[in-house]
Amino acid sequence: MQRGLGALLGLLWVQLSWVRGQQVEQSPSALRLQEGNSTTLRCNFSTNIYSVQWFRQNPGGSLRSLFFLTSGTKQEGRLKATADKASKSIQLVISASQLGDSAVYFCALREDTVRGLLEGGAQKPRVCLRQPHAIGTKAGNGHPRQEVGRAVSAHVWGWRENTQPFLGS
Repeated sequence: MQRGLGALLGLLWVQLSWVRGQQVEQSPSALRLQEGNSTTLRCNFSTNIYSVQWFRQNPGGSLRSLFFLTSGTKQEGRLKATADKASKSIQLVISASQLGDSAVYFCALREDTVRGLLEGGAQKPRVCLRQPHAIGTKAGNGHPRQEVGRAVSAHVWGWRENTQPFLGS
């Protein structure tokens, strides 16, 4: 009995180690964008993608789903999401940015596994959040200053279902 349990725990450890070894790369990790300009947020993964989601969290607000897709492109107003399974990447384009676009943006994926295909449907990933780093600017004299004008900021973080999040800096 103990031998079987030990083997099972060993297999589970190997599987968890392999899953945690997958990488999520986000770019840019932080962004300050002038109002009216457009930008593209990207997440690249080292695993096969079954489905992807983009989420948004307003400052002090709750997480809101923007897009869920298994492939191709979806657009809603000024936001457009694209999933490219061949290149293992997803993009979120924010066109004609507005001050109200200031938020933290999250990308999430569901891996292309037999279990994932059989379960079907979108599952809400478990999320561990942290405060984004402030983006500081310096005046010409080297002292910190307030940003003049209106800007839009976005942070991209990513995670995979059933794993610890991979967070951008």
